[in-house]
Amino acid sequence: MAEHQTQHQKGRPYHHQQQQLSYKVAKAATAATAGGSLLVLSGLTLAGTVIALTIATPLLVIFSPVLVPAVITMFMIASGFMASGGFGVAAISVLSWIYRYVTGKHPMGADQLDTARDKLASKAREMKGMAEQIEI
Repeated sequence: MAEHQTQHQKGRPYHHQQQQLSYKVAKAATAATAGGSLLVLSGLTLAGTVIALTIATPLLVIFSPVLVPAVITMFMIASGFMASGGFGVAAISVLSWIYRYVTGKHPMGADQLDTARDKLASKAREMKGMAEQIEI
């Protein structure tokens, strides 16, 4: 029985090395296949880009007096719509905050506003007292 266990243990590292070697070979073959495929696709994309640019350049030169102002106009229209949308969202947010504050729902930042209002009111009373003392 002891001979069987030692023989089994001796054969095990060889089997483990074979498995590791086949795993490494499969891994390298997969990596080479994937890398080669991506390299071919990269070359095809580069070639297609060069061909498209070669064909499109004369058209862009011919139509540039029309295209450049059109692009500028489209950019200005798009940025105007984006700005107006942003201002609209900001206005709705502010009006919603004011409504919640007025109805007493205590929105975020209401404590700071109340503190600032109290400080201004105390300073106004202080100035009023100083003005009354000067008049007398």
